[in-house]
Amino acid sequence: MHLVQLIKDTIKIFVIFTACTLLFYFGLRMMNEEYEQIHRYDEPEGKAVKVFQWEEEQIIDRLSIFFRLGE
Repeated sequence: MHLVQLIKDTIKIFVIFTACTLLFYFGLRMMNEEYEQIHRYDEPEGKAVKVFQWEEEQIIDRLSIFFRLGE
């Protein structure tokens, strides 16, 4: 009788674990599909100001920045 109860409890835990794993997996898939539809690199709209302007730099300046900052 004790062995039967142990097997029942093991099956219950296995079913609950499998259900939670599937819920977590499909939840992550739904979030991934939602975030794939967002266009992160669209041009800004409205009164956006361009923050970065490319300037021609000397190779020595770029190397100096590379060695100081590790870029």
